[in-house]
Amino acid sequence: MFSGFAERFGASFAIFRPSQIMEKDVEDQASLIAAADPMTAAIGIFLHILPNDFARYLLGAGGVFLMVNVLFASRLAGRKIRPSSPKPGQMRREFAISMRTTLIFTLSGVASVMAARAGWLDTYYVIAERGWGYFAFTLVMLIVAHDAWFYWTHRLIHHPRLFRRVHRTHHKSHNPSPWTAYSFDMAEAAINAAYLPLILFLMPTSVQAIILFLVHMILRNAIGHCGYELFPSRRDGRPLFDWMTSVTHHDLHHAQAGWNYGLYFTWWDRLMGTEHPLYHEKFAAAVRKPLDGSAVAALSRQAAKSAHKKRGPSRDPAY
Repeated sequence: MFSGFAERFGASFAIFRPSQIMEKDVEDQASLIAAADPMTAAIGIFLHILPNDFARYLLGAGGVFLMVNVLFASRLAGRKIRPSSPKPGQMRREFAISMRTTLIFTLSGVASVMAARAGWLDTYYVIAERGWGYFAFTLVMLIVAHDAWFYWTHRLIHHPRLFRRVHRTHHKSHNPSPWTAYSFDMAEAAINAAYLPLILFLMPTSVQAIILFLVHMILRNAIGHCGYELFPSRRDGRPLFDWMTSVTHHDLHHAQAGWNYGLYFTWWDRLMGTEHPLYHEKFAAAVRKPLDGSAVAALSRQAAKSAHKKRGPSRDPAY
């Protein structure tokens, strides 16, 4: 069970025994890690995962920022969601906080590898061991289960007793940027980091599926905060893939907290009644398509249902 992670992180031990590591194949590297004492193994794994986690954030968030917010910003001007742009000071703060988040994610990775080393997690490297069908199944499950985990933990940390302690840092980025993707309080970062070890405990998973999941996670996260509506639309102005969260969907959450908690999909928000009633209208406005009036009608129905309640979104001038 440990061989998958050992093969993935075996090169870490080159810093301890370079001559031996460089001469051995992947199988021998796995054996070396398995034989190392726990402290040596943990240090080697940490020193391997940390630069990988940092690179994933830098390439994911930085790549989206460079492509969307810099190189193609003029071409995408017609799909810019808000008239203003994030300030440089905000983005510097987001980047600095994200370094702390990266460290917490790395510690979660070390815990996963050490758990696999102890035989508590079933991970593997050769996809053929369980077949491509199971590989595809686990990859889809990693993403779908993560969306559920994110939705419910996200709603939880929006509770008034938890928000200031756990989630306020992320919402300081009222007008988010791709760098906002990892801008979390330490407690929120720990909640997000806990997902992968827990799901791996429940489901045997290949290392390749884990890597693809992590790449998908940072790209969707960075895109969701980029401020430009990149998702395609239908002629009536509605999202072509309405079951997926668009950039507008999450941007509304930053503008008016209390709506749109989903990360990848709109399923949970619609099932639980937490999708912003003006979402489709805002999406249509972002893609510059004619509005069909359905969003306004939905808002009217929502207002009628909640007239007896004091709850209501705080309006943002940008919207």
